[in-house]
Amino acid sequence: MSKIMIIAEAGVNHNGDLSIARQLIDAACAAGADAVKFQTFRAELLATPKAKKADYQFHNTGTDNSQFEMLKELELSWKDFKLLSDYCTFRGIRFLSSPFDENSMEYLDSIGMEIIKIPSGEITNYCYLKKAASLKKPVILSTGMSTPAEIRDALKLLDQSGQDITLLHCSSIYPTPMEDVNLNAMITLREMFHKKTGYSDHTAGIEVAVAAAALGACVIEKHLTLDKTMPGPDHRMSLEPDEFKHMADSVRNIEKAMGNGIKAPAGDELKNRDHVRKFLVAAKDIPMGEPFTLENLCAKRCSPGISPMKLPQILGTLADRNYGKDDKIGE
Repeated sequence: MSKIMIIAEAGVNHNGDLSIARQLIDAACAAGADAVKFQTFRAELLATPKAKKADYQFHNTGTDNSQFEMLKELELSWKDFKLLSDYCTFRGIRFLSSPFDENSMEYLDSIGMEIIKIPSGEITNYCYLKKAASLKKPVILSTGMSTPAEIRDALKLLDQSGQDITLLHCSSIYPTPMEDVNLNAMITLREMFHKKTGYSDHTAGIEVAVAAAALGACVIEKHLTLDKTMPGPDHRMSLEPDEFKHMADSVRNIEKAMGNGIKAPAGDELKNRDHVRKFLVAAKDIPMGEPFTLENLCAKRCSPGISPMKLPQILGTLADRNYGKDDKIGE
């Protein structure tokens, strides 16, 4: 079983501050993430000045500014992303960032980002998908808000270059109520499109991400923040570092627990087997030469001997010696 890639979604939780972004990388490393992911965009290429905020953005940031103005405050420069990429290399964690336009995608490619992470909102963006296909790099494609037909159309564009594609099931509700998670859809995606699948988790806790690991997710993505009370659109539904570490540790335990699927006694089970299984013993005193019967035999825990499954073969044979009650048969 391949190791699950755990992605700490730093996103825009740096609030436009490079020093906070570096702290998020440090926190992702300490929490056991394999990768830390940001979001690369230019507000003027992402939204019009009249674009409305999503409901969760209104709830978390208020109505004092537009979506465009909010995004502008959350931008980092391309130079910043090069510094963050280099810092990830220094810290030994994979750098990822979701590009929200073709120019950003080209820049991230130019600084050596190895995997293209396509956010759910871009799954119907034709030119964007064509650009992603042209780079011929592995793709992780989030599928929030998507129908199977939309996913199929996106894959037709991406599959033209023979890319390694992983589909992430997610629900683009922030935070996602449990009744809207539909985690079994991750399995449906795997069976429908014959692709590796994972889960991008927007629930408030960690249990769904852990369940996704048990259901065969090869990628688990979860938002990370330094402090849920910080201002910004995504902090409240993110995990703080200690919570993220708890999730990551739980996912790793599930990986161990899933095993290889072969049903066989584990090493320590073999040590216990002879102490907890029952073997044939005398239910009462049995003189030598008396036939073994259901009345004078029973099964109890003792040192290893004749398995009770051999009882049909033992019945009717003659005792080879005198047995006292609880003596093991065959000794």
